[in-house]
Amino acid sequence: MGGKMSQFWKTSDQKESEGKLILPGQLDAEDEIANYASINGGDSAIPGMLGAGILRRSCVNCPTCQGTGRIPREQEEQLVALIPYGDQRLKPRRTKLYVCLAVTICLLMTSLSIFFLFPRSITVLPAGLNASSISFDVNTTSIYLNMTNVLNLTNSNFYLVTAVQLDVEVLHQSLVVGKTIVKTLLNVSPLQSGQIYYMVASIISDDNTYNICTWTKVRVHNVLLHIQGTLTCTYLCHSEQVAFEDYQYVDCRGNATLPHPLYRRPP
Repeated sequence: MGGKMSQFWKTSDQKESEGKLILPGQLDAEDEIANYASINGGDSAIPGMLGAGILRRSCVNCPTCQGTGRIPREQEEQLVALIPYGDQRLKPRRTKLYVCLAVTICLLMTSLSIFFLFPRSITVLPAGLNASSISFDVNTTSIYLNMTNVLNLTNSNFYLVTAVQLDVEVLHQSLVVGKTIVKTLLNVSPLQSGQIYYMVASIISDDNTYNICTWTKVRVHNVLLHIQGTLTCTYLCHSEQVAFEDYQYVDCRGNATLPHPLYRRPP
């Protein structure tokens, strides 16, 4: 009877020792699985803890993080994350919308650039005679005529236009009687107009014209002059010459033409 009791106590002691050997390892594995599930699933992983023994048999710990779900900071630049081919992050979203939007914006910007930067005409119109002074040389039968004329400059562009030089010739009976070159610097704002004053000194050496201007029996003392010239304008690093011409009558009876208000001729 004493032998049986000793065997019973030995058996119970062996079971306790075996339990002590088995339970810690099992609990550690279950804790690792529970931690891994809580990281990936949160509260939804709690029901999975009931089957920790089954998961332990079917799952293998990650060799990199050892099942913790975390990697050492010093290995962040060495490790590469693999994404499955069917992952949603690899599928393009709204690609057609973005492409169409980019093309539309490019076309719109190109159209606006062409519309605003396309060169338009620069209109130059003579505004007529502003003032004149006349003197006569009896010995040479010559007429000395000084005229001050005005040009109207219209900028139809959406950018600044600068007038830099004006070349003018005055003709009488197809002969050049006066010439001038004016270095000017007139800035005309977009879609605005400006005026340029210029003076031309002319010498008319013609007996018939001299008689018309000095003969008192003649009531009309007018001289027809042909004025032509070019205006050089610059814009957007580009230079352009605009030609103009005009015919005007000048009263050569004396200093009768005084400065008068300017007017704009219709185009």
